[in-house]
Amino acid sequence: MEKLCILCTEILPWRLLKAQAEEDLGFELEFLEQDFVGAQRTAAMSPDSYDVYDQCFHNLDIVWHWRAIQPIDVARIETWDEMNGLARIDQSPLQGAFNGAGDRPSSRLYVQSDATLGDTPTGRISMLPTVYNFDSFAVNSEVGNLDVDRDITSWAELLEDRWFGRVSLVDEPAIGAFDLTMALMAAGRMQVRDIGNMTVAEIEEMFTHGMDLARSGHLAPFWRQATEPVDRFASGELAISSIWSPAVVEMKGRGLKIRQATPVEGYRAWHGGMCLSARLSGQKLDMAYAWMNWFLSGWAGATMARQGYYMSVPDRVRTVLDPDEWDYWYGGKPAARDLPDPRGRPAIRAGEIRSGGAFGDRASRIAVWNTTMDEHNFLVRRWGELTKAARGRDARGRRAG
Repeated sequence: MEKLCILCTEILPWRLLKAQAEEDLGFELEFLEQDFVGAQRTAAMSPDSYDVYDQCFHNLDIVWHWRAIQPIDVARIETWDEMNGLARIDQSPLQGAFNGAGDRPSSRLYVQSDATLGDTPTGRISMLPTVYNFDSFAVNSEVGNLDVDRDITSWAELLEDRWFGRVSLVDEPAIGAFDLTMALMAAGRMQVRDIGNMTVAEIEEMFTHGMDLARSGHLAPFWRQATEPVDRFASGELAISSIWSPAVVEMKGRGLKIRQATPVEGYRAWHGGMCLSARLSGQKLDMAYAWMNWFLSGWAGATMARQGYYMSVPDRVRTVLDPDEWDYWYGGKPAARDLPDPRGRPAIRAGEIRSGGAFGDRASRIAVWNTTMDEHNFLVRRWGELTKAARGRDARGRRAG
C-alpha cells in the first residue's frame, strides 16, 4: 500500500501520532522533518517530494506564489463547521482576539476567484488551520529568585543587564525579529509605524541595535532547533530566551523553574496548518484528506494540548482530553494533580496555573502574528549578519575562539 509523506517541522510530536494515526487510517505515514527555512524551501521548490506540507500561515506566500500547493475543498473537511474563529474571523466568539499586526491567518486563508489569497470566504482554502499558540519568552525564575508573573511584565526584559550573556532569540527572521523589535520598542529604544510590515529603515534600526547587543556580548548564540533551549537552560548558559511551548513543558518535566512571561505589550502569535501538494490526485489525494480529517478528530489535539498547543477544533479535543488537563491547558485553572507531557511523563505540578491563564485571556493579548513582511528578503540578509555576530561570542560575552 502507498504511504503518505508529510513535510513538516519539529514543533509537533509527529512520532507520537504515527502509530495511532496509522492504525486508525489503515495506511503508512512518513514524516520528513526539517527546520523552518529548509521546510519552506523544499515545499516551494520540490512539491513532488511530499504529499502534505505542514507549516504556518506566515509561510504561505512563497509556496502559493510558486503554485507548489493546491486549494483545499472545505466540503471534504468533516469538522469545517466546528472550527473556531481564530483563523475564520467572522465566526469567532472572542472579542478582541484578533488584535495584532502582521499575517493574521484569515488574511490568506481563502482562495479567491482570481487565484489570489484573501479573507473573503469561499469554498476553497489555501491551508487547513490546525494548531496554534501565543508565544513570548521563557525565564529561569531561580536566577535572582524571581516571581516571573509579578516581576517580568514586558518584552523589554530581554534587554536588561541582569541577563547579560544569557539571552537568546529564535533564529528565524519571521519570528525572532519581532521578539527583538518588541523588546526595543518596549524599552523606548525605537519606534515602528507598523511592526507587521516594517520598512527598510526600521529593519536597519532594529539590526543596528541588535548588532550592538551581539557585539557587546549581551546576546548569546541564537537557536534554531526547538529542543535546543532545553539543554542550554539546563546547563545555565541561558536564563532568558525566545521560547516555544514544547520546550517549556520539557523543562518543567526536568524540574527546571521555567516560566513563560506574559508581557503587557502582548504575545507573538502563530497559526499552523496543512497544505496539499500541487501534484496530488486520485488515491493519494484521498489519503491526504483522510489524514487531515483524522488530525482534527480529537486524539491529535489532546496530544498537542499536553505540550501547550491549542487546536482549531477545540470541542473535539475536549471529548478526548482528561477534564483536569482541559481545565489547566484551556481553562486556565490550577492543575488539580500532576499532569503529563505528550509522552506521559509528569510535567505540570499540582497547583500550577498556566502562564497567561485561560484561552480567552491569552487569545485577546496578541501583539503581532509571525509574519513574512514586504521587505522579508532584506530582513533575511540583515538577520543572517546578526545571527553570525551573536555566534561570535560565548555565553560570558567573550569573543569565541
